[in-house]
Amino acid sequence: MGLRSWFGRRPQKAVRRAVRSHRTDAVLAQAPLVTSAGEAWAFATRAELLLISAPEAAGGQGDAESRGAPSVVVHREWADVDRATYDTDSNVIRVHWVDGEEPTPLTLDGRRNVLPQVLRERVQWSVVLAEPVKLSGGRSARVAVRRRADGELFSQVIGGRGVDLSDPEAARALDAAEARVRSAAGLPA
Repeated sequence: MGLRSWFGRRPQKAVRRAVRSHRTDAVLAQAPLVTSAGEAWAFATRAELLLISAPEAAGGQGDAESRGAPSVVVHREWADVDRATYDTDSNVIRVHWVDGEEPTPLTLDGRRNVLPQVLRERVQWSVVLAEPVKLSGGRSARVAVRRRADGELFSQVIGGRGVDLSDPEAARALDAAEARVRSAAGLPA
């Protein structure tokens, strides 16, 4: 598909240059985003999610010549994505990160687009095995074996809301679950 949209909309030349300079492989899907500050695009590649913004320059009219230099706002591999939710009514994808950072909202411009499906497929591809872990006090966490674009496998522990990963009881339960998923994936426990 390259950088040309199915329905004719293309990012400005400077945004395309920014994508080429930061991506590691071909673009699988792209989508223009709705912002109040100029042009923004989401790009899904085999290896990563890129968000690029080209803000309007002071006093700009919104055309390509009046925009500031594009900047990469997000450049993260799929294994950094915990999950993503897509609200079809508002046309907003919320990307939730494994490190607990605030979810990143992506407001799509309403045109038919494959980005939600590609995002879902890439995140699912990165998860090899996962196991939920119930903890005391009704809390929960997950351990997972994830895959990087180069095929490397590694394990992650993702604490739920209010989970203290350094708590000895939680650490014991999570260590045991992590050893199980690592062993099941053929990784040393």
